[in-house]
Amino acid sequence: MTGQVNFNSHTDAVVAVSAELVNTATPGSRRGRPYPIPEDGELAKALTAALRARGHMDATKARKLVAAAGRLRVVFEQAGHGDIDAAAGSVNALLDELRPTPYLERHDGEPWHLHYHGPEQDFADGWAASCAIALATVLGGEHADRLGVCSAPECDRVFVDVSRNGTRRFCSTACQNRVKAAAHRARQA
Repeated sequence: MTGQVNFNSHTDAVVAVSAELVNTATPGSRRGRPYPIPEDGELAKALTAALRARGHMDATKARKLVAAAGRLRVVFEQAGHGDIDAAAGSVNALLDELRPTPYLERHDGEPWHLHYHGPEQDFADGWAASCAIALATVLGGEHADRLGVCSAPECDRVFVDVSRNGTRRFCSTACQNRVKAAAHRARQA
């Protein structure tokens, strides 16, 4: 037992991918610096890595994923501010639009697990639907407060808190260390 919260293995993976997608495909700030989303071919590579996907990512898919990431970011922001009702409403709007259809699939040596790509959905909509379902699973469970936005200055990257005590406030150890170092310097001054 790791002491971490687990939703289920596949959902855990897709919730983590949701955060990676938002952090890759939405502009803002990261670890104290401006974060512009990557451009063109670099965006496609970054999105492929964030989704842990195989295959070709073209510009159309990338643009659709950037749009989806913006909508998913809103869910993290609302949940991070404790407004679970608004976050649930945002997820419901995505689910209503995308109409994901659950089905079991087994691939790449993995056990059977649920997928939510509808038969008419393209790659980007399929991923958006899967991310929306994963976030809905979190919001509809006992750990709805585990989605958040980094509380470090000049960082707005999102995270999923899987710690035992649910007190995570930062997107990364780097941001946590930045805040601790600044506090230490302020005490010394």
